[in-house]
Amino acid sequence: MAIINTGLLTKGLRSEFSNRFDGATTHFQDLSTRIVSNGHTEIYRWLGSVPQMREWGTGRVARGLRPESYSIENLKYESTLEVDRDELSDDQTGQIRVRIGELAERAATHKDYLIAQLLENGDQSGFHSYDGVSFFGSSHVSGASGTQDNTATASASLPNRPTASEFRDSLAEGITRMMSFKDDQGHPMAIAADGMYCVVPPTMYFAALEAVHSSVTASSDNVLHGAARVVAFPWLTDQASWYLLKNNGVVRPFIFQDREPIEFNSLSEGSDDVFKREKLLFGVRARYRMAYGYWQFAVKSTFQAG
Repeated sequence: MAIINTGLLTKGLRSEFSNRFDGATTHFQDLSTRIVSNGHTEIYRWLGSVPQMREWGTGRVARGLRPESYSIENLKYESTLEVDRDELSDDQTGQIRVRIGELAERAATHKDYLIAQLLENGDQSGFHSYDGVSFFGSSHVSGASGTQDNTATASASLPNRPTASEFRDSLAEGITRMMSFKDDQGHPMAIAADGMYCVVPPTMYFAALEAVHSSVTASSDNVLHGAARVVAFPWLTDQASWYLLKNNGVVRPFIFQDREPIEFNSLSEGSDDVFKREKLLFGVRARYRMAYGYWQFAVKSTFQAG
């Protein structure tokens, strides 16, 4: 994170922002592959193109990049607070400091929020992965992969509040399906059932925790004990769906295209705008993009009444 000092005298607020930003709990760094961007748009043609090892035989057989082309344009983000000069002068209760702390937490967790939006919209038209179809769907085809589906359904007495046993069965189905996905040359993508994340809405959080952390569920040994890490995303509005993500591949389910990091700026107390309006501005700015990576490392599971 970069903090720019433009002459503001309240250095304590800059420290508050920095401390809150650095201390916020975030998950985007575990769920995405960071790509440093040097321009307005980056083009990805290497996704799904790495060949399996083969016998040397008569010599090397070079394989070029797949014809799929995935273009990601950087976006600019901002959030700005306006503070009356008198409020700043008279503030004895730390209320402005609280607002700066909240601004820092919103800035720090913004990438998690963007991932939540990609998850929820991943089965909609226009939210496509590198193969040109919706990130979550039943029509993924690339090279020799065959047709593949990274969506699943499961039965639950209450779809928005499954039991631990029901969640465990859904998790087992998701892991099995993920380990069956193939790349464009027909080879398995997920070699091992490790590095798994269960991203759930808040209503499923405790059932998911019990499903993966209890040694016994439904009076039987839990073979999925410790199989995944459970994370609740409060931005998920579909209370009947959850997402299995694999986070230890070279390319993860999402790409964090990093162009310009978060900057905390302020309008100087000596500026013309402050002189005329007696309003101080505190704001953050950044340029980046959260986008889809490997759909093979993501499964959307939806509970249905049954």
